This record gives sequence, C-alpha cells and structure tokens, in this order.
Amino acid sequence: MRVGIIGTGVAGPTLAYWLRQFGHEPVLFEKASALRTGGYLIDFWGLGFEIAERMGLGPALLERGYKMERLSMVDSDGREVTGIDVRPIRDQLGGRFISLARADLAAALFGACVGVPAHFGVSVSALEDVGEEVQVTLSDGRQERFDVVVGADGLHSSVRELRFGSEAEFETSLGCHVAAFQLSGYPRRDHLTYVSHTVPKRHVARVALRNDETLVLLVCRSELLDGDPPRELQKRALRHAFGGLEWEVPDILNRMDGVDDLYFDRVSQIHLPNWTSGRVALLGDAAASPSLLAGEGTGLAIVEAYVLAGELHRAGRDIAKAFQAYERRLHTFVAGKQRAALHFRGFFAPQTALTLEARNLAVTALSFPFFTKHLVANALRDNLVLPDYTP
Repeated sequence: MRVGIIGTGVAGPTLAYWLRQFGHEPVLFEKASALRTGGYLIDFWGLGFEIAERMGLGPALLERGYKMERLSMVDSDGREVTGIDVRPIRDQLGGRFISLARADLAAALFGACVGVPAHFGVSVSALEDVGEEVQVTLSDGRQERFDVVVGADGLHSSVRELRFGSEAEFETSLGCHVAAFQLSGYPRRDHLTYVSHTVPKRHVARVALRNDETLVLLVCRSELLDGDPPRELQKRALRHAFGGLEWEVPDILNRMDGVDDLYFDRVSQIHLPNWTSGRVALLGDAAASPSLLAGEGTGLAIVEAYVLAGELHRAGRDIAKAFQAYERRLHTFVAGKQRAALHFRGFFAPQTALTLEARNLAVTALSFPFFTKHLVANALRDNLVLPDYTP
C-alpha cells in the first residue's frame, strides 16, 4: 500500500516508520524547506515513550533530553513561592519521563525513517478521489496518487482544510497565546529546573539548556493581545502584554529583540466528529490537538500514528475497516486527554490573584512526597493497552 503523509513533525515520521516496518510504501511531504528547529520544550512520557523505545530511540532520546529535577515558582524578587521535586515522579514512571526539545524528538523520529522518500518545500493544494486512490496536487504542480493520504500537518492543517472544512469549524480557543524562543548567554541559569514567575493572566518561565542556551516560555491570556498579530508585530505585541512585570521579565523582553526564531501561536484544541473521510485520515494535532499547554500532545500523536499504521496493516486493503478501528480504539481516550488539558490553562495563566493563590496552594500540597509519588505519577499513567501489530 502506498501512503502519502503530509507533515514531518512527530506524527508523520512515526507513521512512516511503522508503515515501512509492516512492508508498505510511505512517502513524506513537508511544506518547510527542512526539518524545523527551535520551538519549545516538551515533557515526554507514557505510551509515546514506550513506542519510541520500540523504534530503538530510547538511548538517543535520553541523551538528548533533560532529566528535570525541580519545578520552581518564584515571586517578583526571585524567591521561591512553591515548587515540586520531579525526581519521585520519574522514579514512579520507571525513568520514562524526560524533557526535550520538540524539534529534537521530531529529528530523531525522522532519522529512524531510513529509506522513506521525503519531499521538502512542497504543500498540498488539492485532494481528489480517483477510483480507489487519492490524487494529490502539490504546490509545485506535481500530481501523485496514493492508496491513502494522511494529514499529519499540525494544528493549522491544510489537509483538514481541504477535506473536512474550515479550521474555524473545529477549533476551540482556550483563550491563551504562547511564545517560545531561545537566548544565548543568558546569565541566570538554574540547571534541571523549570523556573517560572506567574501573575494573573501571564506566565514567564525559563529552562537552562546545553551549550549556554536558555529556553524562554511566555503564556498570556489572549485578551491582552489585539487578536493574532502578524509575524512582524509579534514581538511588539508580547512586549505590550508582558510590560510592567518584574522579576527577570524586562531583561528577557529586551533580549527577545535579538531572537530570529520565535514560536508564537494561539492555544487551541481541535474537535472533529471523525478523523477520517474516504481514503483520507488525520493524525496528531491535525485530528485532535489537546493544546500545547497540555504537555501530552506529542505522546498522543505518536500513539495515534502507531495505531493507524497497525490498523492499516491489519486490515489489508480494507481502508474503511482500518479507519473504523483506528477511531474506535482512540477517540474516547483522546477526548479524555482533551478534557483533562483544560485544567492546565489555569496553571499557566490564572485569571485572578485568588485563582493564582489557589494554584500555588495546590502545588504546595502536591509537593509532599506521598502525593508526588502516587497522585501525580498515577495521573500521568495512560489507561490504554497498546495493541500488538507484529508484522
């Protein structure tokens, strides 16, 4: 079976790897000219981690990732208000809990796709059903036919737009915007610690990376911005939204001016009644983004890719049967993750001083060893059994 996969983030290469393992012919397409760099740091655990290990990527990811030790929340003077020791959580999860750059994970997954054709700098402009194939028209004018086409092209999916309808029909805004960038030579570094300063509606955090790099994360309520600013006005919008904050924020905003690679987007979820249509399927954030703040979208995308590949293989050429099994196995599981993700909005950008105080009290309670080991770790465990799709 020949499968066209749109997107080389996390879901696309995972799907390509497993399809190739099962003897099929995946082909990757990416609108960017190369694999993406920069972006933000993700926490990676659970079933997604297990699948990556099955792909032989465990050692490489452990080497690239960070075993974070502490979550520290500070006041305007840099004094810790509350925090959590992360190490007991990792122990409870058997060491399968790391933080790493999303771009590093995507690069490792793509690197596992040895022999899979990949075409960069092209996007999809049209999809047309032709008998038992889908004809894909690319932005460079080429046309190719596939047995199945999969959109793994993220929150703002072009495949979803072409096949399922306008993004506005399926997007649920969570009322926040997020920005992430790296600073070289930033002088304040707390190794293996996520340091954050939160005031009502705004959250600023930093993490020390290797090679004297520091990752900065900014989260704010969307009402502090004037809609979605164009790229050339994003830094100005962020300076306005975060202006007046203390702690290290003035220095961070000043240094942001020298940053070339800025990630900026609204925080949204995608809700679709179905992830498939004919011989076209959606995967990862294109199908059911839980939101960036959920911290689990990456692992979900890997699980979805593994299951879709396995069901396509198991069903032979019965595409409808494969798609039905894919959705039946995962729809309820993913919907539960989306509901749980809604609580993270209040963690990053609480609306009022009262809700901020409540958040800090909750974190303080969770910092006790019993709660850290049992309640937090159990909340991170997935209640899904991975099917065995042995070739």
